[in-house]
Amino acid sequence: MIRRAYTTCRYGQMHYRIAGTAGERAPVVLLHQNPSSSFEYEPLIAALAADRLVVAFDTPGYGMSDSPSAPPGMAGYAAGFSDALDALTEEGVLAGKVDLYGFHTGSLLACELAIARPDRVRAMGLTGIPMYDAEALAKRLADAENYPPLDEEGTVVRDLTAGLWAYVVGKRDARVPLEKAALNFADKARAMDRFTWAYRGVWSWDFARLEQVSQPALLLQPAEDLMHLSLKAAARLPSCRVVELTDLDRDIFDIAPERLADELRDFLDHL
Repeated sequence: MIRRAYTTCRYGQMHYRIAGTAGERAPVVLLHQNPSSSFEYEPLIAALAADRLVVAFDTPGYGMSDSPSAPPGMAGYAAGFSDALDALTEEGVLAGKVDLYGFHTGSLLACELAIARPDRVRAMGLTGIPMYDAEALAKRLADAENYPPLDEEGTVVRDLTAGLWAYVVGKRDARVPLEKAALNFADKARAMDRFTWAYRGVWSWDFARLEQVSQPALLLQPAEDLMHLSLKAAARLPSCRVVELTDLDRDIFDIAPERLADELRDFLDHL
């Protein structure tokens, strides 16, 4: 059973989902993509929790976690996760080192947390590292920094949710039921105009920091739009095994959670 709870970090309360039982295997901590929450991981949480403890955080300002007062950047978000790891240790929920898994935005958050806390992070899995070229990163950063604030007429929210519905529901994998796709949409829409905050951190991140990750890593890479960028990024990690999932594209947690869990197990349990 997946349970929900709160711990603390420098930004206030941090919400998380948790399942499984602590044992000989290191707990796995999941860091989600932007602008989702740990809700997107529920199928993967259930699959991984069969033989280990699994914790999935809501990034500060997303899901049900308290928000910083301003965009904190990748290092700032990672500092919040670092606080939460220590808080959960003090609360008796976590002990020792953990393994990480990050998807898209979460892949950079996992790398940043691994760099900051080699004392707590043993290894990690990653999917979709968005290492665009400098020109594309600058354009995306400018768009994020200049995204319009909420307005009285609701134009910003209507435009945002229309685009989200078209992408999350309209372009979903055919195997994802409409009802589940609608819940995925609602999860992403919750952040409203604040969804750009994490993107500011993503598009301003120094991808040379990949070379500072000392832990062993696994890239689980489906044939999504980011695939060629992600493979190039993985080559910059000092120790990274690559598994290409060429028959998958999007909605991987809804359609292939057991497969992802098995790939992560095969890597993490043989280190």
